[in-house]
Amino acid sequence: MELPQLLDLVRRGDELAWEAFVRRFQSRVFGLAYHYTAHAEDARDLAQEVFIRIYQHLAGVPGEDGCLPWIIRITRNACIDHLRRRKARPPLWDLPADEMFNLRSTDRSPEEAHLEAVRKTMVHRALQELTDLNREIILLKEIQGLGLEEIAAILGVPVGTVKSRSHRARVELAQRLVAVGMGA
Repeated sequence: MELPQLLDLVRRGDELAWEAFVRRFQSRVFGLAYHYTAHAEDARDLAQEVFIRIYQHLAGVPGEDGCLPWIIRITRNACIDHLRRRKARPPLWDLPADEMFNLRSTDRSPEEAHLEAVRKTMVHRALQELTDLNREIILLKEIQGLGLEEIAAILGVPVGTVKSRSHRARVELAQRLVAVGMGA
């Protein structure tokens, strides 16, 4: 079903349409939240919180072109709020961050799966070592696949600033990857 039709049904209170809407965007919301928090359980909680916020503001959901950036902006804001709360009141213990990297695939050999898991772990570590701004640019542009104009709108900065920050973020990520042993 096309997004405009789906949004129309969701706004009219169709429960099946809402379920389809959530399924359509849940992996992006969870993925972005996971990259911000580095904890699967926190990311699940934040994803649930994001969809509650969306449901409460269904009338404000933009049309097809603005829907994904709007959802990402809500997710980003929820993550930033969560990180601020966690910084003000740190948890007593950390949850394991490797949960997502130990999944097995039936399509690859165990060695290939292990090498990919190691690469993902290294990239995740390198991302965590980036400055907050550079990590955010990488997440929005490279992982979420947003365009420069969408990122500029989300961050509230000019497109030229996003371009230069994107370049610096990629350079910093490459340096971190070399530092953690993934140099090519």
